[in-house]
Amino acid sequence: MPDTALLIVDMQGILLAGAHDAEACLARVAELAERARAAGAPVLYLRQRVDLPGVPAELLDIHPAVAPQPDDTVLEKASADSFLDTPLDGLLREHGVRRVVVTGFATEYCVDSTSRSALSRGYDLVLVADGHTTPQRPAESPLPSAAQVVVHHNAVFATVAYAGRTIQVLPAVKVDFAAEPAAP
Repeated sequence: MPDTALLIVDMQGILLAGAHDAEACLARVAELAERARAAGAPVLYLRQRVDLPGVPAELLDIHPAVAPQPDDTVLEKASADSFLDTPLDGLLREHGVRRVVVTGFATEYCVDSTSRSALSRGYDLVLVADGHTTPQRPAESPLPSAAQVVVHHNAVFATVAYAGRTIQVLPAVKVDFAAEPAAP
């Protein structure tokens, strides 16, 4: 069994409405999930608790394009860090996971926090360069565009160092669930 797990963070319908490159990102994450399952790698979904009265329940759930399969695990979370106050770390250790492949929404919040927390807990990291997204911003916004946020975070994780950890930023097509991580 591979020592790698796929983490799919907050890919919920309501959150993805208006996200940058959402349909293409969903397609890439769905394909990654199929490849992970085929390799025997655990697929874990992290779902943000969202309290939006009046919003249909199906929009609060994981987007149907990346819907969990019966053997996948779905964990609820209440913060940006998917490890905080969830059983995620214990489940990964039960499966003998040493490397996590991170995808999801939103790049600068939950994807970033989960990736850094994984590294701090001793996991090697693969950030899927084209497998995370964030909300589009209005043209007049002083904030960087969604595309700039994605590029920025990919660049940061491609250059940041965590002692004793490997960090890779790879496009979805290059993620190999059976490969050993490169030496740090």
